[in-house]
Amino acid sequence: MLRLMARGKINWSLDIIGVRADGYHLMDMLMESVALHDTLALSPAASLALTIGGRRDLPAANNLVLKAAHVLQAACGVSCGASIRLEKRIPVGAGMGGGSADAAAALIGLNMLWNTGLDLMQLQALALPLGADIPFMLEGGIARVGGIGEDIRPLPAAPAMHVVLVQPCPGLATRTVFSAFDGLPAVKHPLTDAAQTSLLARDMALLNTYAGNVLLQASLQARPQIGEAIAALEACDAEFANMTGSGSAVFGAFHQAVHAQAAYRVLKKRWQRCWLTQTAPQGIIWEVTGNP
Repeated sequence: MLRLMARGKINWSLDIIGVRADGYHLMDMLMESVALHDTLALSPAASLALTIGGRRDLPAANNLVLKAAHVLQAACGVSCGASIRLEKRIPVGAGMGGGSADAAAALIGLNMLWNTGLDLMQLQALALPLGADIPFMLEGGIARVGGIGEDIRPLPAAPAMHVVLVQPCPGLATRTVFSAFDGLPAVKHPLTDAAQTSLLARDMALLNTYAGNVLLQASLQARPQIGEAIAALEACDAEFANMTGSGSAVFGAFHQAVHAQAAYRVLKKRWQRCWLTQTAPQGIIWEVTGNP
């Protein structure tokens, strides 16, 4: 059996720099994996079957894990199946790419289980139509991501940052947030080149000056609680705080674990959906085990 950890991500900076003729937004983002993860267990089987633990409200039938498995089957002419058990920990509707991470882990694990022999670039090409975040999730670490998610430029590893995550309200549909963004009268864009330099140096003061998330204003229109959570993180001395993706999760970054732990204790009393984690150098981790 294969057991895989599918790690979530945060967006340190997110910019929209244009719109393609087909309506897809062109992005310029700084993304990094975090240790908070879902777990997939894969075993050989005659057909495909998925069970989900940790979230009773998530239907298995439309899950990205099964969609990714079917795409890999079709691309490689695979006739066998797999029994897949997914345990959810990454918050849903949070902008952390949980579903994308699960799909990435499924592609990596099934590529091994079925011995289909695809390399990273081939898996990324299969993954992009399923979701813009999946190509990055297949690679993980820290990267600058452009286009609609297919242009991934890995960046040098940087020291781990301690992260407190808060999901203060239900999520919004990504399409809804992008539509709201399109209607904004004015947008303040981040300076992503300078933000990248600051991020790699882990200079959070400069990162606050240069980074940003252009979707924040659009999300705040429908979910003002997002702004309240960012302010609460800043009040707990987060060195950098912002929304990740299209929300509704926000995060605060700390150099010192003790400061992150103190903020977590305070914020957990106000928001049940609060997590303590840290940045991670890889997106998907796997192991072979004999345990069911």
